[in-house]
Amino acid sequence: MSLKQQVLRPVYHLYEERLLSRLNREALPRHIGVIHDGHRRYARAEGLPDYEASYRVGMAKFEEFLAWTAELEIDAVTCWLLSTENLARPNEELVPYYKVLSDLFHRIPQTPAGQNVTVKFIGSLDLLPADLVEAAKGLEGRCGNGSRRVTIALAYGGRQEIVDAVKDLVTDLADEGISASQITDHIDREALSSRMYASDLPDPDLVLRTSGEARLSGFMLWQAAYAEYSFVDVYWPAFRRVDFLRALRNYTLRERRYGK
Repeated sequence: MSLKQQVLRPVYHLYEERLLSRLNREALPRHIGVIHDGHRRYARAEGLPDYEASYRVGMAKFEEFLAWTAELEIDAVTCWLLSTENLARPNEELVPYYKVLSDLFHRIPQTPAGQNVTVKFIGSLDLLPADLVEAAKGLEGRCGNGSRRVTIALAYGGRQEIVDAVKDLVTDLADEGISASQITDHIDREALSSRMYASDLPDPDLVLRTSGEARLSGFMLWQAAYAEYSFVDVYWPAFRRVDFLRALRNYTLRERRYGK
């Protein structure tokens, strides 16, 4: 921690407590989606020796974030840790990240972040290395009975999710004997919603993205149609509890119209 951070820490703590005391708990989101963006830019900005160092800071922040949401009794969070587009990055970037993720998945059940949660993964896990998939499945098995839901999007793309939902629906209809000429009569919003990757979850109320990028990049395209958005101008590894509380405060002050 830098000298400046040490000096400002008590100030931020007081501000956090003030935000927390004024937060309308009844108006908090039930489901938060998070795009954890900015690891590589953080590494360059902080002069870290490599990207793996920033990945480790970012995943430690991920654990902190789960503790913050538990404190506020947020029912569900969906965290996008790896997109299908990310898979096109060079191996010298991906391999260290896979290792950091695998370490994280092995570690979570022994930490406060893994208490009282049910962890589920969504995405095209078949595109990932076998040892990482094994770690993910192990985490699901060890954290499968909690009251809070943590969904981790890995090798995930929102467009692919919709494509997969349509394919599943058409296949199911064909298996039921619905003719090709009648299939379109059975494709509707409810039928598609029930075939999304995490169809048991309510739609996200708030989608939060770090690093200052003001776009979804394909995250939960179907489910986030009426979500509120918060684009935070800090890289994920530098994301603070005060940033999270400010995003929640702003969310509680918004009037959600759902297109009305």
